[in-house]
Amino acid sequence: MKHFYLLLILFCFFSCKENKKNNIIQLIQEWKNKEILFPNHLVFTVLGEDTVNFSFSNTQYRVLSYMDSIGCTSCKLQLSQWKNFISEVDSLTGPKTAFVFYFSPKNVDELHYIIRREAFKYPVCFDMNDSLNKLNHFPADIDFQTFLLDKNNEVIAIGNPIRNPKIKELYMKILLGRETVSKNEITILETEVSLNNTSLPLGNFSWEKEQKVVFTMKNTGNNTLVIDAVATSCGCTKVEYDKEPVRPGGSVDLHVSYKAEHPEHFNKTITVYCNAKVSPLLLKIMGNAE
Repeated sequence: MKHFYLLLILFCFFSCKENKKNNIIQLIQEWKNKEILFPNHLVFTVLGEDTVNFSFSNTQYRVLSYMDSIGCTSCKLQLSQWKNFISEVDSLTGPKTAFVFYFSPKNVDELHYIIRREAFKYPVCFDMNDSLNKLNHFPADIDFQTFLLDKNNEVIAIGNPIRNPKIKELYMKILLGRETVSKNEITILETEVSLNNTSLPLGNFSWEKEQKVVFTMKNTGNNTLVIDAVATSCGCTKVEYDKEPVRPGGSVDLHVSYKAEHPEHFNKTITVYCNAKVSPLLLKIMGNAE
């Protein structure tokens, strides 16, 4: 029954086309209870410099996060949010949960720089041969390259708690011993929303100049609109908004700011998790920081 609830909860967290839903269900079924295999003789370091004797064999749970070499490293890591999540878990569960980071970067110098810049003082394995992935064949989707494991390294839940607040909620339920929930607990009063834009081009501008745009969400349904969280695909994109519930007929502005770290052509995604029937909502900004 427990595994049924985990599958049901995860299914409820993704509102998407039928084919994608089926793919997610198949993926969850494939990884449920699967044992993760770890390579021998890999080294963990802190801040990319000091080697540490890191072991998680005596912990009850392990949160395993893998990062491949595809795409923007800084966008994928979001280390500041990981620090907040680790601190929250440690304060609530104590030492029974370990966080295990395996990174297979295309540019190790860039990864060293990001880790030092973010003062990320947790053990990290630089898996240059991608040994962990070769043993386990992880999903290609970054949203499913993070796993919650039990003491036998078997998968209890799959999903990135940094990129999806509902996955974070699920992880916390499990870690706190409340992984089976009643149907009433997952009943959500949904509403409908409309957006003035879903994609905003910022054009060409100096990479040193911060850019700001506004997306407006209007509650066009019959129930109160509640935004659970807003996630960005990169730390260079920030979003501010009024966190008060929005009554039917009302609206809320999402103030998005983008500050490039270097010249680049960019296409960034803002994901809005809320009680809209079409949640999560995907917004995009794009342009050329010269």
